[in-house]
Amino acid sequence: MKIRFITLSEDRVSAPDLIGELGLSIFIESDEGNILFDTGQGMSTSHNADTLGVDLEKVDNIVLSHGHFDHTGGLREVLRKINKRNVDIIAHPNIWDRKYVRKPERSMDRFVGIPFQPLELERLGARFILTKESIKITENIMTSGEIPMTNQFERLSSGMLFEEGADFKPDEVLDDQALLITTEHGLIILLGCAHRGAVNTIYHAQKLTGINKVYMVVGGIHLIDPDNQPRIKATIDALKELGVQKVGVSHCTGLPASVQMAQALGDRFFFNNAGTVTTVE
Repeated sequence: MKIRFITLSEDRVSAPDLIGELGLSIFIESDEGNILFDTGQGMSTSHNADTLGVDLEKVDNIVLSHGHFDHTGGLREVLRKINKRNVDIIAHPNIWDRKYVRKPERSMDRFVGIPFQPLELERLGARFILTKESIKITENIMTSGEIPMTNQFERLSSGMLFEEGADFKPDEVLDDQALLITTEHGLIILLGCAHRGAVNTIYHAQKLTGINKVYMVVGGIHLIDPDNQPRIKATIDALKELGVQKVGVSHCTGLPASVQMAQALGDRFFFNNAGTVTTVE
């Protein structure tokens, strides 16, 4: 199976005329179908698709990694571009939680959930498939479903909440999921933010697929928090031990963690910015 990844939206760009915007969106083009993994924050996915010559009408399915605005805010424009009556959007039921982030320096909590109502998106052709379980999309492509947190060093970021009635409760980001692709080279794992841990996600993918060899990990690895130095080192050590051959980082990985990964992983590392095209034969 030949597969091509085109990053449509990311915080930074790798080519002229592209728009950088907080968030992530990756177009996966393969012999088995075309999938859009996340939709970025706003206009960048649609704009950059046009600039890069990606026809969004060819999208067969959309997979949402989780229900934060910087991964779902482009849904309206993307659905308009896809222009189909029924577009399956695969996600966890918790994507519709009223999500917030609380920071000590802010006077009020910030809403970070999906900036649309379901009905608006359904009128544009969306058909939501919401499940906690893994879904097999094609013969070699599947979602991870809920990711168990099993190691000792990956923890949820503080201050993430969801609104329930008049109360705010800690958000365990159970809707965090990855896209898993099996190839002759090994597993390819696409991460949105990996809120529940990139290494936890890899372990879960190995167990789910029965494949231990990991060829490539691409996307956001949530190491941007300022107190994450021990986790950064543990993540790098785990990626080395797992023998991951390519690591393409995006979005919430953070520059300090990215630099350390680049130093430790050498030519196995790359920045996965808007405009990056990766082909796997």
